Amino acid sequence: MWHKLFPLVYERYLAKQIYLAFLFILFALISLFIFFDFIAEIGDLTPSYTIFWAFLTVLLRVPSRLVEIMPIAGLIGGIYVMASMASQSEYTILRIAGLDTQKALMTLMKIAIPLALLILIMSEIVGPFTEGLSKNVRLAAINQGKEVLEFRSGAWIKDKLRGSDGKGDVREGIRYINVGSLEKNETIKGFRMYEFDGNHRLLLSRTAETVKFIGDGHWQLNKVTETRFTEIANSDRLDPSFTTQIKKADSIEIETEVSPQLLGALLIKPDRLSIIDLFNYINHLKDNKQDYQRYAISFWKKVIYPFTILVMLALALPFAYLQTRSGGIGYKVFGGIMMGISFQLFNSLFSHAGLLGDWPALISAATPALIYFLLALFGIRWVSKV
Repeated sequence: MWHKLFPLVYERYLAKQIYLAFLFILFALISLFIFFDFIAEIGDLTPSYTIFWAFLTVLLRVPSRLVEIMPIAGLIGGIYVMASMASQSEYTILRIAGLDTQKALMTLMKIAIPLALLILIMSEIVGPFTEGLSKNVRLAAINQGKEVLEFRSGAWIKDKLRGSDGKGDVREGIRYINVGSLEKNETIKGFRMYEFDGNHRLLLSRTAETVKFIGDGHWQLNKVTETRFTEIANSDRLDPSFTTQIKKADSIEIETEVSPQLLGALLIKPDRLSIIDLFNYINHLKDNKQDYQRYAISFWKKVIYPFTILVMLALALPFAYLQTRSGGIGYKVFGGIMMGISFQLFNSLFSHAGLLGDWPALISAATPALIYFLLALFGIRWVSKV
């Protein structure tokens, strides 16, 4: 596999050097993040949320942190390797042997492919799973073993209106569901539901002590109190009068498009969700005519982000053409760190600007990477002519 991906000797040499530098820098950076995250968690310690649980919470966040810092580690590692080869005239020898900038760039792209796949796996599979575990462990410890995900003011989510019994075909109107807490076994506590007709008049309200998700879009409400509102005929249109009918039941079943995964999406930041979860949540928001711009930008950023490692290694290539007299390796590595940080800041800034300016989500997500890739091509073209 190694020889098939890198059939030439110089390709294997470059790949080995870059991967080793990447792993070393990644370990150093993640150690710093673990330290600072742990210091931040110490301030929330309680008799039940001990140092052990705080450290476990931080460790479970590591995959998500790795996704954030992998492109920076690739940039710094690439700059270090290229600058080292330039200072020892190794890259000069490769150029004399026939390695031009186009071949060098293609080699770096091949080296970046396994790193991009690693970022994708960490971002889509490992990161969301461990991020959810981290949140569960933290809240379970703080709540003294109560394995529950708390919504401080209640989570509000839109749903489509169904029949008067909560089931049947979708009809004109809307539902608003309020959830107090979501337990790990997919049980809801503190449930309230409000149904409105097409003219935005309140039809009924339901409250339930607990709600159990039983699959296939069905929820079981336990210890239910249902209040129905009926407008009195010929009442004042500006000051209408209503009759109410209160009904209590031990258990009823309703149909809904809201799933525990959608509720979980309200708990976790959009950039920590997987592409599939974001896609499903965006479709839910679209169907209910809600604003989804923030999640659309996060979706496209997640799609594009693995490929930023290609941009980072392309930015490292011009450093192989710089002469030793133009500065030591330390200065070049420092420049790489600043460049990586500037990319992250610019990436976040452009997302917020796109959200405020209501720009197309794809443009907001792709522009930073495109600008830095053009900067890399300009740098390669400039140094190759010097």
